[in-house]
Amino acid sequence: MSLTSSTLLILVLLATVLAFSAAVWLWPRLGRRGARPVLGRVGVVLTLQVLLLASVGLAANRTFLLYGTWADLAGTHKAAPSAGEDLPGGAAVRVLGRQPTDVPGGATPRIGGEIEKITVRGEGSKSVVQAYVYLPPEYFQKGKEDAKFPATVVLTGFPGMAENLLKGLDYPRTAWRLAKQKKMPPMILVMMQPSVIPTRNSQCVDVPGGPLSETFFGTDLPKAISGAYRVGTSPSNWAIMGDSTGGYCALKTALQHPEHYAAGVGLSTDYKPELDADSGDLFRGNAAEEKRSDLLWSLDNLPQGTSSFLVASSKQGEPNYKDTQKFIAKVKSPARVSSITLDSGGHGFNTWRREIPPALEWLGGRIGAE
Repeated sequence: MSLTSSTLLILVLLATVLAFSAAVWLWPRLGRRGARPVLGRVGVVLTLQVLLLASVGLAANRTFLLYGTWADLAGTHKAAPSAGEDLPGGAAVRVLGRQPTDVPGGATPRIGGEIEKITVRGEGSKSVVQAYVYLPPEYFQKGKEDAKFPATVVLTGFPGMAENLLKGLDYPRTAWRLAKQKKMPPMILVMMQPSVIPTRNSQCVDVPGGPLSETFFGTDLPKAISGAYRVGTSPSNWAIMGDSTGGYCALKTALQHPEHYAAGVGLSTDYKPELDADSGDLFRGNAAEEKRSDLLWSLDNLPQGTSSFLVASSKQGEPNYKDTQKFIAKVKSPARVSSITLDSGGHGFNTWRREIPPALEWLGGRIGAE
């Protein structure tokens, strides 16, 4: 049974209610003296606590989609296959499945567009990563068979699933609606986690002796997608955005790879990597790379290129507000920066849902078809 299934949540909630009812019914008997009644009381309390925590945890996971499978929760992912094993013939992109977009008329691609689940092989990073690609209706319409489209890479936070971007944050439906309202051009979205290894928060850093996340997102991904879909190869065709850790990766990639991305958007982002048990040692003594990964340091000490940046924060509820103001002050021409500042908003989906529509409109004015 899926970790995110409604059936599992209902069963656990039902078990919690039954256990509570049984505890109320049996408590007078368990109130007696003696070893057995004491053990019974301890057992009842522990059972109720476990069931309550499981109910809350499953409900939160369904809301925020932190873990998609039991393997995600246990951290027992199988190692990613090699590019040659996973993608026959050395192809850079392999389509694993297709699904309609959750919009009116979405069952017909030329009306609602389509979402493809894919595997991407990174040529330089040697990484194999899954993603979802939203193709707008115009991609399938008659007379546009040769038309090319702008593309935006969209990244989740960590931990998080790419499904967050489809279900929890509604990126495809929002892009479809805004394009229909002529507030942004039709755009391809490449939606995925911000790491090439699902269990390690590599934060778009090329780890010495480890995963080459910067190479994958900065170079491999736009090359692979441009080879498989009708997307131009100029940086003016490409943007990258994300929330939380994904926002840091988006800003870092746009800042350090203006040759591939014209714009980067960070929602509720940090401005340097968070080193913890999920990340491990990202730099292994490479002080220069550690400084380079601090975006505020990079803006002061390295060329900024010509990319455009959009950063979003809240005056109340977001811990990154002061650093966001520092980032804005440090961006210099020819780079450009814009911002979304809410009066209040926490670090979560409710805030990001408010910021995503204006962020996509902003991107629509910064990138275009070739």
